[in-house]
Amino acid sequence: MNAEPPEEKAASEAEAGAMPEKRAGSRAAGGNSLQGFGRPSVYHAAIVIFLEFFAWGLLTTSMLTGLLSFLSAPLIGALSDVWGRKPFLLGTVFFTCFPIPLMRISPWWYFAMISISGVFSVTFSVIFAYVADITQEHERSTAYGWVSATFAASLVSSPAIGAYLSASYGDSLVVLVATVVALLDICFILLAVPESLPEKMRPLSWGARISWKQADPFASLKKVGKDSTILLICITVFLSYLPEAGQYSSFFLYLRQVIGFGSIKIAAFIAMVGILSIVAQTVFLTSLMRSLGNKNTVLLGLGFQMFQLAWYGFGSQAWMMWAAGIVAAVSSITFPAVSTLVSQNADSNQQGVAQGIITGIRGLCNGLGPALYGFIFYMFHVELTELEPELISNNAALQGAVIPGPPFLFGACIVFMSFLVAVFIPEYSKGGIQKHSNSISGSLANTPERGSDEDIEPLLQDSSIWELSSLEEPGHQCTEL
Repeated sequence: MNAEPPEEKAASEAEAGAMPEKRAGSRAAGGNSLQGFGRPSVYHAAIVIFLEFFAWGLLTTSMLTGLLSFLSAPLIGALSDVWGRKPFLLGTVFFTCFPIPLMRISPWWYFAMISISGVFSVTFSVIFAYVADITQEHERSTAYGWVSATFAASLVSSPAIGAYLSASYGDSLVVLVATVVALLDICFILLAVPESLPEKMRPLSWGARISWKQADPFASLKKVGKDSTILLICITVFLSYLPEAGQYSSFFLYLRQVIGFGSIKIAAFIAMVGILSIVAQTVFLTSLMRSLGNKNTVLLGLGFQMFQLAWYGFGSQAWMMWAAGIVAAVSSITFPAVSTLVSQNADSNQQGVAQGIITGIRGLCNGLGPALYGFIFYMFHVELTELEPELISNNAALQGAVIPGPPFLFGACIVFMSFLVAVFIPEYSKGGIQKHSNSISGSLANTPERGSDEDIEPLLQDSSIWELSSLEEPGHQCTEL
């Protein structure tokens, strides 16, 4: 290492002398709200995601996202790069879950607030930035896989529990339990989740002035059109998630009315796909990333998704749906692999806005995908509504058609275009992609006044990213996933 010039060394020593006051002022301004249990870890991120989506899954009602989240996700992500992850985790979870108790209190207020909550339905962007703060690049795909698998686990378990509680005790109890779970998630973030953004990267206080350029999401969106790598990734995400969002909105009604699945079979189908997705996003994803690399893993996931949608489109028998469901579970590796690719092309102080853009694109797809699939079903005279039993036979006639599921086949064609775009994404390697001059972080500048420049202890010093530091007696052994 080069020796530090005498004048710079003297200046740094002088600054170090004033450092205790600065750091004390920072702690006083921020209070104890940034404290939590142990060091920031993937466990914290996984629990937050599980509880949020478990609460909504109990209601068997999806969260509304769309244009609002497309605009808000980059902004919230950018602000989390400045102020820290924890405040925005708390805000996104609170406002996303706020409509839940209103389902029984006031239906009018429920529909009003659920539209507004779409602005904050971007927890994934903050969570993935949180994980990026505490992991090294070679660990990031595994960590993202665990978070995505936790999300899948919440969707596997919560609908069945919610349906059982509703049938046995009524809808009011389901709403009450979902509200309690949401409150538990908020309390967990407030009390247990530590801040992951290093103190020297945050302003001294919430009153510190920041440059709008650092938190301007539109500056990042403009950069997308200028940076070929980021542009290719964004197009890949849009074309791959658009048919996936449409599939989520209609597939289970399609199974019921066209293929003839009953409620028990649909529940079993969801459980099978969810459990296999957990395996795919943990064990399978880790192995693929080590052997194939990031880009090839994305391509493989897109290939499985294309195959799965084509199988749904041509399949007319129940066994075909079960087999295609296995393929669908394997295709779930795409999202964590893409998120890792995005993270690699963003600097450490721009992880929030980078993940925010991807989350925003997915939110836009959540608004466009169902409309696209609904239009195609309408063009082929298929009405996927809660039909009476005697009317289902009309749609069942499609089982003998050459293409029983036209929207799914159309979706396979869109994913094929996504695959072709992804082929041109440069393979990431250290020094291969110009990370500082040719990345999403280049669009944001003018760093605000931050805490002291004193070297802080690395978050991963001599410990695994999976560790939760013990706050109890010495000698406590941490577990690993």
